[in-house]
Amino acid sequence: QLQLVESGGGVVQPGGSLRLSCDASGFTSEYYAIGWFRQAPGKEREGVACIANSDGDTRYADSVKGRFTISSDNAKNTVFLQMNSLRPEDTAVYYCAAVRVTKMAFNYWLELKWDYWGQGTQVTVSS
Repeated sequence: QLQLVESGGGVVQPGGSLRLSCDASGFTSEYYAIGWFRQAPGKEREGVACIANSDGDTRYADSVKGRFTISSDNAKNTVFLQMNSLRPEDTAVYYCAAVRVTKMAFNYWLELKWDYWGQGTQVTVSS
């Protein structure tokens, strides 16, 4: 059974940085993707970024391009989300998720049915 555990959330001032980690265990599929999503109070959950384990290909939401970077350490089954130049509107609970995916389907990451989810970690950007 796949398990995902997020860590690294906290409180940071606007313009600051945080790095989130997602530790994945129990995944036996050769081709899968790990994604980061977030949900702010009163808003729908939105995709932030994702990475394919097979080749490290990445995708980003327009709102975070140039500020956030997703990366992975496959040896440790850990995916990171480096968040720079944080803004108050980045405040949300951040979740990591996983899905078995083909290379073609990875292009439609926002439309995939993500099967596995972590418990979430709170990120608050405030002065």
